[in-house]
Amino acid sequence: MITRNNERVGTKVTDLVGNTPLLELASVSAEVSDIRILGKAEWYNPGGSVKDRPALWMIRDGESSGALTPGKTILDATSGNTGIAYAWIGATLGYKVKLCMPANASEERKQILRAYGVEFVLTDPGEGSDGAIREVRRLYAEDPERYFYPDQYSNPANPRAHYESTAPEIWEQTGGEITHFVAGLGTSGTFVGTASRLKEYNPEIKVISFEPESAFHGLEGMKHMESAIVPEIYDPTIADENRRIATEDAYEMVKRVARQDGVLIGVSAGAAVATALEVAHEIEGGVVVTILCDGADKYLSESFWED
Repeated sequence: MITRNNERVGTKVTDLVGNTPLLELASVSAEVSDIRILGKAEWYNPGGSVKDRPALWMIRDGESSGALTPGKTILDATSGNTGIAYAWIGATLGYKVKLCMPANASEERKQILRAYGVEFVLTDPGEGSDGAIREVRRLYAEDPERYFYPDQYSNPANPRAHYESTAPEIWEQTGGEITHFVAGLGTSGTFVGTASRLKEYNPEIKVISFEPESAFHGLEGMKHMESAIVPEIYDPTIADENRRIATEDAYEMVKRVARQDGVLIGVSAGAAVATALEVAHEIEGGVVVTILCDGADKYLSESFWED
């Protein structure tokens, strides 16, 4: 925050991370009686996604520990959103950023990274995020002194960001009335951190994770755990239940929310809403909260809009 004569006149962009709105999805909630389905609108973060939270926490943690010092380049694997978060935070704080990501990441993501001046390496799309992880490990091993490698899949600061920010916000915004929490598994940081804290607030809250139904899917950033490199931060014992979602169902929900609620959400957010609705159909009353990881602006070139 910038002040003049002790009066606030400006805000640092990093101060805008978090405190995102909790939206009621009216058309979806109308399908079930006595149940509210709410979505945390994470595109309100400066980088346009939920990944701003863990990226900021990991970078600040790196600075505090001395692992990230001036002159080092931030290096990590990403499906796109964490990379964008690293990009704008790195630009703000004066760090270069280098990323490895699957070649099939959306063109919009690539354009945003180019706009920030980020160097990125495209990996085999058939290997998904795992291919990017393997490549970034190779690059880091070649020159570890050059890089700060936060490793979002293993860094405890990732779930801690959600433990310290996302969960308290949800608890406060629902007035403690949340009964079910639904979130997808990618790095698993969002689910692990948020679900752990919500259980501390009220052990009766049901926490449900979900993942793609098969190894070959179109849900960017998400992992089919049985066939993927499992993140070190993932704890499968936290979830009361783990579900699976089809890519096509996510696409249909994205279009439905756009055309019936007037809200443009991303593909993983569509999967989240579809899973939340599935849960809502199976319960009697309650408040179901899910994470809308990002908006649709990074997916507008996808062909499913034309179906």
